[in-house]
Amino acid sequence: MRSLLLAPANDTRRIEEAMKSGADAVVLDLEDSVAFGDKGRARANVQAILREMESGKDGGTGGPELIVRVNALDEAEFNADLVALLDNPPQALMLPKVCSIDCLDRLMRHVGPIPVIAIVGETPLGVLTMPSLAEQVPENLIGLTWGLGDLAAQLGAASSRDENDILTDPFRLARTLCLLTARAANVEPIDTVYLRYSDMEGLRRDCAAAFRDGFIGKLAIHPDQVPVINEAFTPTEEQISKARDIIAAFEARPGCGLISVNGRLYDRPHLIRARRLLRRAARYGVLGAEEAAKYC
Repeated sequence: MRSLLLAPANDTRRIEEAMKSGADAVVLDLEDSVAFGDKGRARANVQAILREMESGKDGGTGGPELIVRVNALDEAEFNADLVALLDNPPQALMLPKVCSIDCLDRLMRHVGPIPVIAIVGETPLGVLTMPSLAEQVPENLIGLTWGLGDLAAQLGAASSRDENDILTDPFRLARTLCLLTARAANVEPIDTVYLRYSDMEGLRRDCAAAFRDGFIGKLAIHPDQVPVINEAFTPTEEQISKARDIIAAFEARPGCGLISVNGRLYDRPHLIRARRLLRRAARYGVLGAEEAAKYC
């Protein structure tokens, strides 16, 4: 998933806009964007949407995946969320404020095989313990993302970015640990939100840096951010061509650990990266059907 657009589950207008945004996934939020007194209505909205999907009333248009961000494990609303969701579950759950293996173990005992994306690094403890999550990975953990706003509040930070719009050191650390932990756990790393939702150039820079470093997608907070994110995380024709050349060179010389392509040397890690990029291109419909079948 390149783009995961958050939408408050108590706001039907925002949900409708999110569903039409072109996002790969819509995250119906029962947590931070919903006031305590409106949690019940938000859950009822989510239940209605999931029932409509289950009955096929959405017309089978191949819309976005539906993910539900539940409340944190230690909050009273968490149990109410699960009661509302488990009879007709979404395609995945997003669990906030994950700070230990115990958090994931406790969740998995509740949700069984439902895929889960964990939000990590929302607290100082969560940042410090993040690498331990890669030591014992539940089978249905599919991704990690990290929490910018909550971490800033916990730290008492005046800002998460410097005068050049670059993340400051505490937040760069959280972002880096999320990426490393996800790759160590063999799950998808998803970058956090870019809060200046009307600054598209800033978003493009942020997405380009995330793609460069190895993230596969990004959370969004506004529908206007979705096209920028989708473009940034879809491999370009130039990147695809380069990956094809690397793969072809290794296939032409099986058993070779180092090859030359267009005057540059590439080794086996470059081959892994090339195949991963083409798998991503296949996922997003950039490759022809025959070539895509090789990487799906």
